[in-house]
Amino acid sequence: MSEISRRDFLAVTTSVVALTALASEAGAVEAISESNNVPSSVASAFAANHEIKPLAFDPAKLEGLSEKLMRSHWENNYGGSVKALNAVKQKLAAFLDDASLPAYIYNDLKREHLMRTGSVVLHELYFGNLGGIGSADTVVKKALIDAFGSVEVWEKEFRRMGAGLGGGSGWVVLGYNLHTGLLENYWQWDHLHAPSATLPLLVMDMYEHSYQMDYGAATAMYVDAFFRNIHWETVSIRLEKALKARLVWLTGGVR
Repeated sequence: MSEISRRDFLAVTTSVVALTALASEAGAVEAISESNNVPSSVASAFAANHEIKPLAFDPAKLEGLSEKLMRSHWENNYGGSVKALNAVKQKLAAFLDDASLPAYIYNDLKREHLMRTGSVVLHELYFGNLGGIGSADTVVKKALIDAFGSVEVWEKEFRRMGAGLGGGSGWVVLGYNLHTGLLENYWQWDHLHAPSATLPLLVMDMYEHSYQMDYGAATAMYVDAFFRNIHWETVSIRLEKALKARLVWLTGGVR
């Protein structure tokens, strides 16, 4: 193991130990352990069995984000992408055996597959990090301070990116890159493009459907409301999982 890799390994190991200890103090170890179960098999790539996941919070109890907005977003935008993804997979399975189908037409479907997969995943992560109150815990705050210098600097950049996407489309993602070991804010214009080897920790939807019903063009007000409803416990669990994954990445022969 090179000197740089050794330093990375020790840094990540220390972080994982600290995270586990703090999670224990918060009574979250059992939940984290259960969420880390390794599947015994891999599902079919062509299975069209994606299901709409229920909201983990009461949409009537969010602060500054209406139940009508949340239910419409969940049912129509997210739910629509789940249904579209299943339809695309059915077509892919059928067309793969059609030798007369031009490859470029098949690839058009693969592009749709990529877009719908991104939409489903990002929406599930977005809804998954809503429904909370308060502020980031000690573990997340330390990670943000290490990466950005302060929590305030991180939030300033995250909010500015959201403002820049206002009136258009895209996502703002706080992500941990398994390859570089960096915790960064990422700009994503659509569902198709994301930084390689990056695990999202906090996802903010900036498509107009996520706020227009409540705030019209007042993007900043939506971003304010988003911050008031972040479920920081979820962000903390995602960070802990990402650090563990980085440990595997460093010791698994990836160079």
